[in-house]
Amino acid sequence: MDKKKLVLLIGALVVAIGSALMVRSMFAGAGAPQAEAAPAVKEGPRVLVAQRALPLGTIITADALQFQEWPEELVQNAYFIDGETDLNALLGTVVRYPITAGEPVTQGVLVSPGDRGFLAAALSPGMRAVTVPVSAKTAVAGFVFPGDRVDLMLTQTVANEDGDTLKATETIIRNLRVLATDKNTEQLTKDGKTVVRTFRNITFEVTPRIAEKLSVAQTLGTLSLSLRSIADSEADLEKAIASGTVVVPEGASPDEEERLLRQAASQPSDGRTTYSTGADVSRFEQLNRRRRPEAAQGGTPAAVAQAPKGPVIRVTRGNNTQEVPVSRNGSVVGGERQQNAFEQMMDAALRSQARQMEEAGATVGASTGATVR
Repeated sequence: MDKKKLVLLIGALVVAIGSALMVRSMFAGAGAPQAEAAPAVKEGPRVLVAQRALPLGTIITADALQFQEWPEELVQNAYFIDGETDLNALLGTVVRYPITAGEPVTQGVLVSPGDRGFLAAALSPGMRAVTVPVSAKTAVAGFVFPGDRVDLMLTQTVANEDGDTLKATETIIRNLRVLATDKNTEQLTKDGKTVVRTFRNITFEVTPRIAEKLSVAQTLGTLSLSLRSIADSEADLEKAIASGTVVVPEGASPDEEERLLRQAASQPSDGRTTYSTGADVSRFEQLNRRRRPEAAQGGTPAAVAQAPKGPVIRVTRGNNTQEVPVSRNGSVVGGERQQNAFEQMMDAALRSQARQMEEAGATVGASTGATVR
C-alpha cells in the first residue's frame, strides 16, 4: 500500500475517534446540569377547598371538602388552614353561598347547626320546611338520618255509601329530603360509629303545594316513612330524562349540566301515587267484602230495613212529611206519638178514615195535609 494513503487512513481514523469522544462528552455534560438545575418547589400552607360544586343549601359531608396546598401569598385570614381546623367540626354545616369545585372555603360561607338562619340556609330555593310527628314504628325504628330521602305513606279507613269500611295505605309523596330529626341536623357518632336513636318529629324539605298536602294528610290518618335507596334517585332521574321531563339545553357546560341534573334528582314528587287495600293483603278481607252484599240481598234484619206492613198515614207539617204506620184498629204503631190535644184529635179522625179505607187500599187526603194508604 502506498505510504501516503496509509497516513491519510490513519489520520481519518484518529479524527473519527476524537469526534466520537467529543460528542459523547457533550451529551453527558448536558444531562448533568439539567438535573441539577430543576428548581425546588416551595410548599405553601394547605387550605380547605371544595372537592365538587356545592350549591346553596348543601349539607357538608366528609367527601365534600379536602385540604390542598395553596400559594402562601394568596392565603386569606378567612380560609380554613390545615392544622388549625378540625374538619369533623364542619360536618353537618350548611353552605350559605354556592361554592365551585376547587374553590377555597371561607368561614362565612358555612352555617353551623344552632346558628341563626341555619334551617333557612339548608333549604333549596323555592322550598319549604314542614315538620311531621312520627314514632319508632312509623319512622323505620330510627334508621332515618338528616340528608336521607324517604317516601311518605298515608294509612286511613275509608267508608263507602253502604257503610262498609275499607283499610287502605297510599304512597302520597316520594323522594322527600330529611332536613332534621327532632332538633338534630346531623348524624350523631360515638367512637366513630353512627348512633341510631328514635325521634318524635321529623322535618322535610317540600314544595309549597306538598306542604299543603302534608298538613291535610296529618288529619286523615297515620303517616309512615319508607327509606329510599341512594340508587333510586339516579334511576328516577334516568326515567325523567328518557321521558323528556328533564331537558338539558344544548351547549350547556358540564358544571351547568351537573347542576340541572342534581336539582331534578332532588325534587320531591306527588304525582305518581300507588296504594294497597285490605283486600290486596288478605284473602279473608276479600271474602268478607263479597259476603256483605249477599247478606244485604238476603233480607236479614241487620242488612235490610223491613218495609212497614198495613196502612200508613203520611203526616205533613210544613215541608216535612212523615209516614206513621197504624194498626187495623186505627192506633199508631211505633213512630212518634202525638203530644198535644189538637194532634190527638187529628189522630182520632185519621184512624176513622183508616178503618173505612183499609179494605179499599185507597188514599185519602185530609185538610191538615195527612194522607192514608
